Amino acid sequence: MARPDKVAAVEEITDKFRNSNAAVVTAYTGLSVAQLKELRRSLGDNAQYRVVKNTLTKIAANEAGIALDEHLKGSTAVAFVTGDPVTAAKGLRDFAKENPALVIQGGVLDGKALSADEIKKLADLESREVLLAKLAGGMKASMAKAAATFQAPLTKFARTADALRSKVEQGGAGTPAPAEAAE
Repeated sequence: MARPDKVAAVEEITDKFRNSNAAVVTAYTGLSVAQLKELRRSLGDNAQYRVVKNTLTKIAANEAGIALDEHLKGSTAVAFVTGDPVTAAKGLRDFAKENPALVIQGGVLDGKALSADEIKKLADLESREVLLAKLAGGMKASMAKAAATFQAPLTKFARTADALRSKVEQGGAGTPAPAEAAE
């Protein structure tokens, strides 16, 4: 029979998996309490870093429909990301560079399992805000090109219409009057 405290822990971890955009599993053996505190602070509101029991985490991940069994070996902790996954991946990667005892083992992003290398590639991406700004800039440039493309024929049409109008006003020969053209 399962103990109530363990059942509650599994339910809590399952909820964290379900309510997170991503989760990153790390090995933290060799990090001091002060270093773990620093890591938690560096992730800020973007992610919650939590030391977990592998057995309970495996059960919770399975209940949430996530396959993390291969990453849950040794002393593990999970960063539950509720904000931008790229920012959290960068924070973990940068912390791991300064503190080699932190090892990224793998994770999950929107239900898809990720290897450690894929998380490092994710960390190399630019943030969501930068990517959106680049997209907006590209769209603005495209619209400016389109406007220039449409403006040239319209300018030519306007010049031709002005020339025809002035020819008609001067009583230009060979130009049929609008009533004659309709018949």
